[in-house]
Amino acid sequence: MPEAIRLRTPLREEAIARLRIGDKVLLNGEIYTGRDAAHKRLIDSLERGEPPPFPLEGAVIYYVGPAPAKPGMPIGPAGPTTSYRMDPYTPKLLERGLKGMIGKGNRGKEVREAIKRYKAIYFISTGGAAALVAQRIKRAETIAYEDLGPEAIQRLEVEDFPVIVANDIYGGDIYEEGIKRYRKEPVL
Repeated sequence: MPEAIRLRTPLREEAIARLRIGDKVLLNGEIYTGRDAAHKRLIDSLERGEPPPFPLEGAVIYYVGPAPAKPGMPIGPAGPTTSYRMDPYTPKLLERGLKGMIGKGNRGKEVREAIKRYKAIYFISTGGAAALVAQRIKRAETIAYEDLGPEAIQRLEVEDFPVIVANDIYGGDIYEEGIKRYRKEPVL
């Protein structure tokens, strides 16, 4: 079994270029949280010419609305949410320098094309393992849209955060590949 590739954020294009669908990656550094409500506000503010609450160039957004932290912990369970809900906003963020997204489930055609065009990457994280994933988050700080509660944008410091490449810069799609690979011929 191939060893996981360690990457540090912000992501650089040359690091992303060596990734292919199915690669296991351990992310280190800062990532940002955001779900639908935060994405809508982020896009609205960018369209008004306001600066984003974090540098988009090379950034990674994790689609999560973490549970409250227990005493002494930086964050509560933090499993991924379904990514397609962010699809209407994603191409505009990729155009402005976003390089990585983490969620679960497949992405729409427009997002897959934008990932390829802007040389970005879409990672998937294991759903149902929210408490385990949270152990890889060493620090969490709300930086924007605090009124959204768990859907506010947070800056997370992660250490060996486990993800798998689902869409790469070459147009690879782990979901499409999986269907092709495991499609069975009809029984006659």
